Amino acid sequence: MPRTPTRRTALRGLAVASAAVIGFDPFTRSWAVTDSGRPLSGIPHLDGTLHTDDASLTADADDFGHIVHRRPAAVLRPGSVRDIVAMVRFCDLHGLRVAPRGQGHGTNGQAQVEGGLIIETEPLATIGPVRTGSSRVTVGAGAKWSDVAKATLAHGLTPPVFTDYLELSVGGTLSVGGLGGQTHRHGAQVDNVLELEVVTGAGELLRCSPTRHPDLFHAVLAGLGQCAVIVGATLRLVHAPETVRHYLLPYADLRTFLDDQRLLATEGRFAYVEGQVSADTAGAFNQFTIEAVAYGPPVGDTPDDTKLLKGLRHTASGVQITDLGYYDFLDRLAPSVAALKAAGLWAYAHPWLNLLLPGRRTADLATTLLDALTPADLGPGVVLLYPLLRDRLHTPLLRTPDDPVPYLFAVLRTTPPEDTATVQRLLNANRSAYDTVGAVGGTQYPVGSIPFRHADWKRHFGPVWDRFAEARRTYDPKGILVPGQGIF
Repeated sequence: MPRTPTRRTALRGLAVASAAVIGFDPFTRSWAVTDSGRPLSGIPHLDGTLHTDDASLTADADDFGHIVHRRPAAVLRPGSVRDIVAMVRFCDLHGLRVAPRGQGHGTNGQAQVEGGLIIETEPLATIGPVRTGSSRVTVGAGAKWSDVAKATLAHGLTPPVFTDYLELSVGGTLSVGGLGGQTHRHGAQVDNVLELEVVTGAGELLRCSPTRHPDLFHAVLAGLGQCAVIVGATLRLVHAPETVRHYLLPYADLRTFLDDQRLLATEGRFAYVEGQVSADTAGAFNQFTIEAVAYGPPVGDTPDDTKLLKGLRHTASGVQITDLGYYDFLDRLAPSVAALKAAGLWAYAHPWLNLLLPGRRTADLATTLLDALTPADLGPGVVLLYPLLRDRLHTPLLRTPDDPVPYLFAVLRTTPPEDTATVQRLLNANRSAYDTVGAVGGTQYPVGSIPFRHADWKRHFGPVWDRFAEARRTYDPKGILVPGQGIF
């Protein structure tokens, strides 16, 4: 009987030294490395390309965090969903680890894999058609939210929730949750998905929804890639405004800031509510700003400043009010991102801290965490603090505190990557902050850089852990998917 290739042999086949691109030879009907011609047995025919060159492997051994570096053996740039099915089956057969990579915006190696296969989902960027009658659109996992917004706005429609940065992939944010200023009205991005197309860890291409393979559907949304690779999603759409009114409301007192945010979130007075914390000239983080947005016609009335700001206790002299086009508002971070890239700061390390605080404890917790923060440790980053409404969040794996109004607290640090001692100190500080918050019922929002172990993940998922683990055994029985998360 012929012997099944071993994991070591398969890995050696994928990681042929100095290969530039692996291509299919139509004459020999086999895969060969283009610069050496040496055959690689068993690798399936692909519509796209499989890369083992140093530049590709080095690029995908890094991410936006620039902290963790795990070098894959090969990188798949798929030409079709069929390619992903074929290569996941190949990896499942040989016990090779696999991780999908969208825009590479992880901060702690979440989408990296040592010696395995990275699937770049960026080529899966199809959008549409926009179905105006049923207010939905089906998009590829590699589509960026900026492009989805542009395509749907051409029909007067929009996804209801956006993260602040639009250049993230749909598959990437749906694997985590997707929180933003509209979450208090519409939930997270994962709460607005009607159907998914996925490739399981066993290489099955399946469609799933709340009524079709619901166990898989609920294990994939906010499931951190543990059961399947998202290749497509059908998204709910709502009518879009043409213009918005953007408010920046300054506060000098944390509790007043939080109370007014809670009021705005529970009343639904604004379509969008977020908040930022900044330091004063002495370096104390005691300056607070509510960022709020009212939508204009055709989905809302012309904003009335007096009515919208009634009863709020901000510092009136510092209010800033701006009218913007809807897409200009959504993409308002673009100039700042361009400036960071031009200054080389985009390539700095980003040991981010992202936590969800129980609302009843937010004032005390935020005070403790902000007192421990220095401008030097934040760098040219930002601190976010804003409310969500728990009854709008329906995705089981998006874990939130047991509180009706939890708050997102995010310290988006930026620091030189070569200063490894500082990076490690900040990672330790992130863990300490998590322990403080977790002790009173808080959770992490898992896009940041908090050192986590298997036991931490089990505690994080809590009452849904058993169902999550069962889905993992069912849909990724050999456990090949996304090892960088460290969950299983």
